[in-house]
Amino acid sequence: MSDYAQDSRFPGPDPYAPLKDLPSFPLSSTDLENGAKLSEDQTGGVDISPQLSWSDLPEGTKSLAITCFDPDAPTASGFWHWAAFNIPADVTELPTGAGSKEDLGIDGVITLKGDSGKRGFYGAQPPAGHAPHRYLFAVHAVDVEKLDIDPDATPTVLGFNLYFHSLGRAILWGWYENH
Repeated sequence: MSDYAQDSRFPGPDPYAPLKDLPSFPLSSTDLENGAKLSEDQTGGVDISPQLSWSDLPEGTKSLAITCFDPDAPTASGFWHWAAFNIPADVTELPTGAGSKEDLGIDGVITLKGDSGKRGFYGAQPPAGHAPHRYLFAVHAVDVEKLDIDPDATPTVLGFNLYFHSLGRAILWGWYENH
């Protein structure tokens, strides 16, 4: 069980528990400490995506996808904050704020509209007084160069496709609470 799934402060489930157990790889950020409170830059209204870098991808990785999911939202389905795919496998980092561009500044990348309706990174904005919420930033190693997903599809459709095409997954998480 992952460290983000073992903390009783958070009301939601481990969203990755029902999925295949995949190998991980190194994932880090200069803007986000794993398990720590998100900075104000990464909250709703500011919406600056954190820097992310990764290495040692599984053999056979042909592209990448990046998602940010809040499993603690007061819905039956959580809340998608970010979903981008068709990132070339030779990309090893996204700079701070890359999520403000629909293509992350990389030709061919597709960013889907998240649950906010925004096509890009949408920062943390849990309802006041609900509970702290986790924000799971996942980098998915994909076995095809291009996922054939309609750019108007939902992040859930991306997640469904990732179930069948992921070779590995690394997660970096933070939390935020509105009092």
